[in-house]
Amino acid sequence: MPKKVIFDKKNVLVTGGAGFIGSHICDELIKDSKVICLDDFSTGDEKNIDHLLAEPDFEFVKHDICQPIDLARLPELQKFKIEFQGVQEIYHLACPMSPRDFDKNKIKILMTNAYGTKNALDIAAKYESKFMHFSSSVIYGQRGSQNKKISENDFGQVDNLSPTSCYDEGKRFAESLVINYKEKFKIDTKILRLFRTYGPRMKLNDSQMIPDFINKALDDKELVIFGDDKFSSSFCYVSDCVDAALKFMESNLSGPVNIGSDVEVSLTELAKKIITMIRSKSDVSYSKELAFMRPLLIPDIAKARNEFGWMPVVSLDKGLEKTIYELRASKGLKGVEHAIGSLNL
Repeated sequence: MPKKVIFDKKNVLVTGGAGFIGSHICDELIKDSKVICLDDFSTGDEKNIDHLLAEPDFEFVKHDICQPIDLARLPELQKFKIEFQGVQEIYHLACPMSPRDFDKNKIKILMTNAYGTKNALDIAAKYESKFMHFSSSVIYGQRGSQNKKISENDFGQVDNLSPTSCYDEGKRFAESLVINYKEKFKIDTKILRLFRTYGPRMKLNDSQMIPDFINKALDDKELVIFGDDKFSSSFCYVSDCVDAALKFMESNLSGPVNIGSDVEVSLTELAKKIITMIRSKSDVSYSKELAFMRPLLIPDIAKARNEFGWMPVVSLDKGLEKTIYELRASKGLKGVEHAIGSLNL
């Protein structure tokens, strides 16, 4: 297939583009690309991309990636001249990510990792697109007694029958799909293994650590750690994640590459830090461990640092400050919307 002519800007597809991380990637790509944001709002949110809808080089397509799609036939994408130019890059983030709705979405998570990844890869094969798959640290399994940082050369151990197997094993299968498409269709694929990431646009009341802590602290309620006082993790601010993805896409690497913070943080200290920053009256308590709030391995990020010069630069304090500011505003807005809705009844 001959290379497509790029008329002015490259065409970039972002699956899961209305999600937390996907929407931030769209924000950066729109600066010098034409962006097709594909999402079905299963866990993404329209408000994450509202500010982009008026951009002439941005187009939102509501679609479930588990179903095949022909981008060139969509009337709203005619301005991107896909039949002539094709699609130059694909960032594949689509996957239901709500811990709160995890049980409801189990089959959809499996199907998105399987059919969804296949359909996105079929688009890449058709247009010879560069393809980046957003995998997860869960492919390494849970943290055991060892406390070493995990590198890309470690295979990990995942229980394919565990309560979270649809996500854990689904991500492993998706990686296998990516590497086999690369070998069969000779396309430029990349696997990014993402560790815990946080920042603005995370949902409140979604059973995720940092937003839940902030939400409870704003209400002076108890911050519950689902584990003991030894529970620790690492947290990478979303702008650092986006920076890594863009640098990785521009590189000649295929990965997999770990992206995340390699600084281990005590959850107890994290909770106390949030309480102090908000000037909350909340206390910290401990409860039984939950499936999605488990200790995960800390990444070795030497490969990203050495191969394409990436490392996280946003400190935990600065990242929390920005996240608290945005979530406080979001919480206030939701309160206003609720009050207006009550008046209209």
